[in-house]
Amino acid sequence: MSEQLAHIRHDYLRYANCWEDADLLLHALKIKKGETVISIASGGDNSFSLLTGDPSKVIAVDLNVVQIKVTELKKAAFQSLTYPEFLEFLGFRHSKSRLEYWRRIRPQLEPNTRLYWDEKFQWIQNGLISSGKFEKYFKLFRTYVLPLVHKKKTLDELLRQKSASEQREFYHKRWNTWRWRLVFKFFFSRFIMGRFGRDPAFLRYVTEHVGEFIFNRAEHHLQSTACQSNPYLEFIFTGQFSKSLPHYARPENFDKIKSNIQNLTLFEGPIHLVAAEEVHAFNLSNIFEYFDEDTFDKVAHGIISKAAPDARFAYWNLMIKRSLSDADSRIHAFGGEIAHIDMGFFYRDFKIQMLK
Repeated sequence: MSEQLAHIRHDYLRYANCWEDADLLLHALKIKKGETVISIASGGDNSFSLLTGDPSKVIAVDLNVVQIKVTELKKAAFQSLTYPEFLEFLGFRHSKSRLEYWRRIRPQLEPNTRLYWDEKFQWIQNGLISSGKFEKYFKLFRTYVLPLVHKKKTLDELLRQKSASEQREFYHKRWNTWRWRLVFKFFFSRFIMGRFGRDPAFLRYVTEHVGEFIFNRAEHHLQSTACQSNPYLEFIFTGQFSKSLPHYARPENFDKIKSNIQNLTLFEGPIHLVAAEEVHAFNLSNIFEYFDEDTFDKVAHGIISKAAPDARFAYWNLMIKRSLSDADSRIHAFGGEIAHIDMGFFYRDFKIQMLK
């Protein structure tokens, strides 16, 4: 593993949610019944969503042991709870019954995971999906930064359903003030993001101005009607998923995931060391930007060596461009342009490729 990742702590909850668009991921990978899938775990969400395609196995992988533990906890919630209880337990809805739900879930967990969540039960009690470092970073933004710029009424108007022309006009006339630009670029700067959001080592190979890059991505999205129904943006601005839910938490997907939940297994460690062969699809999140070029090449070859013929690879680039085709000439673009709008608006691009 690359030198900077060797010095990153992997013993705390970095992400309580996945911050990549599961709808886009599923549209791209087109999981088929009986396939084997490897998926970066993170908060577990997108690995659960992949189960809706009826794969025979989804292997959720993460270097961070706590990301594995939160995925195991959510898996047990699927196994033990009804849909309304599931939403309450994870923090999508208000609840006074999380202790009761925890007592039902607890026996489903491995002993060390059970003890971990006994010690961290306050996170569950307060709403698990708000308990990661990244989620707390956004809480700082909406609690202390956003109110300096816009009132709640203005925020509500930004997210209100309206035409494309009305959205653009509102953004330019009401939202995009000098104060918004100044405060946004400062809060999402390399220093502040590295201190309170992502680990500074994750930004080691970034050469461009971080705050400026994130601002430009946000500016494009906030002018579009897509922002009005973006669950990730709603959570950043309000701390809730009230208007729309992530894919894995929607009512129409719950029973399918629950029926396939036994097909999800967990692996703590580097993705290229997973003991698997003939893997048909890979959800690689945005892991490649954390590597130097030599490590990227090593990991890429390790991943490709597990791939079945015609395997599909889906991944995001944030601020550093990486492509599996640079590591292996057999990797080609797959499926052409995807019309689906990426709700993970802060990413530079989304790649879907195939081994041929």
